[in-house]
Amino acid sequence: MLKAKSPQESSVETTVLMMPSDANPMGNVFGGVILKHVDLVAGIVAKRHVGHPNVVTATMDRMTFLKPVFIGNALVLSARINYVRRSSMEVEVTVESEDYDSGTKARTGTAFVTLVALDKRGKATEVPPLLLETAEDKKRFSEGEKRMQQRLREAGKL
Repeated sequence: MLKAKSPQESSVETTVLMMPSDANPMGNVFGGVILKHVDLVAGIVAKRHVGHPNVVTATMDRMTFLKPVFIGNALVLSARINYVRRSSMEVEVTVESEDYDSGTKARTGTAFVTLVALDKRGKATEVPPLLLETAEDKKRFSEGEKRMQQRLREAGKL
């Protein structure tokens, strides 16, 4: 039996400065660049939770870009694990942009990323359960379970 871990044990917050190579000629950061960073931080959370490095992204729920991010802005990504099944995990990633000139922050999007833990042979392997310590943890777990059930229905696996 794997030892349960709290969502706080694996949470991540990171900041990345957006450079000219991250954007189009008008200075808007490419959505793909933002998605890359979302995937990276989700992977870190999953790896921290699982305790070994082999996790892969299975799905990323819709990502709505609420506000633009520009060259020179910081991309601030906060990620936490919400839900686990036998071998899969849902990680929620919140994205903000921070304008250093004005000092303002703006929510730019949220994504739910499903990752799967793999063993040395590339087969799905069991992940530790979540230790749900707070009402917020329990609420997020329940909501994550509903989203996972919907994903499985859409994939024809339920």
